[in-house]
Amino acid sequence: MPLHGTARLPLLLLLSWHLRQRDCVRSKLLSEEAGALLPLASLTSEEQAQAAARLQLVQAELLWLRGELDAAEATAMRAHATLRALNDGAGCADVHWLLSSIAVDRGDHAGCDAQLQAAGIEARSAGDTMRADLADAATARWAVLRDAQTAQARWGEHFPAQATHGDGQLAAPLAAWVHDFHGLLARNSRDLGRAAGHYMQSYEAALESGQLRAAITAAANIGDCLANLNDHQSALEWMQCALDLARPTGWPRSIGACQTHTAETMRKLGRLDAAEELLGEALRLLAPMSGARSYANALFYFGELSLDKGDYDTALGAFRQLAQRAEALGQADFRCLAQRGSAHALSYLDRQDEAHLAARRALRLATQQGDAINQIAALRVLAMLHARHDLPPPQDMSERSPALHYLHQALQVAGAIAGYSPPGELFDALAREYAHTGDYARAYAIALEAGAAREKSHTQQATHRAIAMQVHHQAEHARSEGYHHRELAASEARRAEVLQQTSDTLERLSAIGQEITTHLDADAVFQVLDRHVHALLPAHTFAIYMLDSAGTALRRAHGMEAGQRLPDNIIALNNPRAYSVRCLLGRSEVYIPQVPARRHAYTVPGTRHNQSVLYVPLTVGERVLGVMTVQSCDADAYGERERLIFRTLCAYGAIALDNANAYRQLQDAQAQLVSQEKLAALGSLVAGVAHELNTPIGNSLLIASTMQQKTEDVERLMNGPGLRRSELASYIDDAAQAAALVMRGLHSAAELVNSFKQVAVDRTTEQRRQFDLQQVTHEVIATVMNRIRSSGHRIETDIAFGIALDSYPGPFGQVLTNLINNALLHAFGHLDKNGNGSGGVMHLHATASATHVQIRFNDNGAGIAERHLSRIFDPFFTTKLGQGGSGLGLSISYNIVTALLGGQIQVASNSAGTCFTLDLPLVAPRLDSAEPANIY
Repeated sequence: MPLHGTARLPLLLLLSWHLRQRDCVRSKLLSEEAGALLPLASLTSEEQAQAAARLQLVQAELLWLRGELDAAEATAMRAHATLRALNDGAGCADVHWLLSSIAVDRGDHAGCDAQLQAAGIEARSAGDTMRADLADAATARWAVLRDAQTAQARWGEHFPAQATHGDGQLAAPLAAWVHDFHGLLARNSRDLGRAAGHYMQSYEAALESGQLRAAITAAANIGDCLANLNDHQSALEWMQCALDLARPTGWPRSIGACQTHTAETMRKLGRLDAAEELLGEALRLLAPMSGARSYANALFYFGELSLDKGDYDTALGAFRQLAQRAEALGQADFRCLAQRGSAHALSYLDRQDEAHLAARRALRLATQQGDAINQIAALRVLAMLHARHDLPPPQDMSERSPALHYLHQALQVAGAIAGYSPPGELFDALAREYAHTGDYARAYAIALEAGAAREKSHTQQATHRAIAMQVHHQAEHARSEGYHHRELAASEARRAEVLQQTSDTLERLSAIGQEITTHLDADAVFQVLDRHVHALLPAHTFAIYMLDSAGTALRRAHGMEAGQRLPDNIIALNNPRAYSVRCLLGRSEVYIPQVPARRHAYTVPGTRHNQSVLYVPLTVGERVLGVMTVQSCDADAYGERERLIFRTLCAYGAIALDNANAYRQLQDAQAQLVSQEKLAALGSLVAGVAHELNTPIGNSLLIASTMQQKTEDVERLMNGPGLRRSELASYIDDAAQAAALVMRGLHSAAELVNSFKQVAVDRTTEQRRQFDLQQVTHEVIATVMNRIRSSGHRIETDIAFGIALDSYPGPFGQVLTNLINNALLHAFGHLDKNGNGSGGVMHLHATASATHVQIRFNDNGAGIAERHLSRIFDPFFTTKLGQGGSGLGLSISYNIVTALLGGQIQVASNSAGTCFTLDLPLVAPRLDSAEPANIY
């Protein structure tokens, strides 16, 4: 029966409090209705006063969320006076909690601490341990921003990182703050993967407990961590998630903070105009709360953006405002960042003395806080200042120049950080300074160290990408499941158990997938797959069949049965009875829950009769590599969950085996290489395929796995209590988004695979064949397109289809790659990454005659100095020693064109750019196999 009149009052009071962040508009309407009914209710005067104070507290929180801080504080204080008089400790604790949030938005962190301390005291006096723990967790969270080491020592054992929401140790309201605390600690120590994990748990717990503002902050922090792990696509998705939560609320602080983080990611991606627009809107929204940390964040990012745009006056103004806010907030990280940014801007404004003082202040602040990363940054700024300006040398200088002095100090600090590898740019700066002082031997030695550091950095970046992919998968799961926490209590408990199992499975499969795809040896991939299949599934027999090179038969590449290795076996593709052949030709899963007895006559001699068998094709894009099978002596051994696990393992295995095959081809090529330049080119190909291929396919696989689980949830609802329209709509939206992401990723991967394999074959064999110039050119450009895009430049082609050559596509591709790399390093090296709004442009044009083709490669870069033109084809001649140039690229290209391809290469250059002209015969000259061309 529906309630009417004053009978609604108790529920109105509860609902208005429960919805104050979940649905502000409805909470306001309910509180107003409750206020109108309150005088009519049969309550004692104390009960009426307590209810009225609770309604005032709801109104105060709504005012705070809208940014009306003075009105919120006044309303909260009126509620506190009543609750204090009634000796309502829990109510007083809630008032102090709200007042602490108001203090934060004003930038009064001392006031925040005092209010949280008062909240804890009131809660303990009322015997409310939950509210007391909440106050302590919030205190710990804000303490990290002042001094992370002290906060860890004070609160780390009180709130252990192992205590997680969902295992019975932490309730959702408390889990949101405890994981926020540990997320900040991990982020401060640069453990971004662990930080993102904590923020995801904070996000889930905040949504479940109705702390929408905390959920918005957590989502933005996840995006920031992913951006720093170089997963900008996932970062932007999380930023958009935070904005989607914030915009409908109209809360200025939350919207402004989300826009700030999104703008910073845009800046890192080079989209400076979009970043400037977002930051401008964020600063306007946050201006009424200029005391908040969010406003200081926006100022810092605005200063960084202005530096990128070359607007140094604006940058200086932003950093000086930040310095004022940092002093008011009492937060050391902003003090250091403000001084360092000011030094950078002042240097480019030719105010070197002020810049020098600011940089030294930044160094002192970072040293006092024990912040080694900011110490290194400050020392590098000091080195830059002394390199650009004539400044007094430091008193304790022991090196040849002040710049060398500070760079060595930076290197010394970097070496003292556990697990930290100094960046290659630091070694490059040292090499340049030694070269500037005339010590070329030392410069060359340090340039070699720079190369080693970059190689190590590439490995770390690959690790970061793997961490980002795992975090992305966990985040997708958290996001897709987070909206279902508002069900009835019984349904919530049942679903939480299912979600936990799914999360564990996905996390384990994600880790397994990373392990599988790290191997580039087929036998190692087989062993890893064998181990995990036997650990995860009932597997009496496990085998992998690979399609032979002729495409006529399946060969058992790996097989184990009851712990014993199976002998080699070949199955012809015209075998009508083989399940493996049916699976391969149909490119679909074959599952036989109960093998018919008549099939036992076809069992391979020496193997057992299994009762249930599962075959899954190994596919990469449109290509099928083979078949993987798992079999059990028991009937119906593989349910949907087991089949999902096996499909996922097959998908990872297919990627790994395809990579292993490509890597094997590259290894064959490496055996023939005799120059460092060609080894570097092949390394670039491997990095290109790992970056461009693994990520979209891995993401697509786990998106598909997540949608499989969501489909099961919808089916269970349809067959059970019923499916709501909102749930169906949510499922359809998720499915559409997932389908778009999967299709985009797989189409991109398929195109890249085809291009990469042809280029890889050409490079490894130096095989002479007939080819179309346009096709080969596009395939080669695809392998370096990632570097071109990331450098902020572009390449245009004007090559007609149908220009056929009988020549060597591999060496020709190396010439083209060398010309592109030469332009990126030398022609555009003077440009900012974004070129102040326009990057460099490379243009490739071909014109064919009856017997020859003329290929022109030109750029609009800085050009080549006239004194260097006569030497650019000399071996080891480079103007970028220690900065990525080896002096071999153009020398090798000249030898390939003239000795192998039978053509000529010429160069012309001026201040408007450089043009290389290749004149090649359509039919390359025949070479004496006994005397190969000397091209390296």
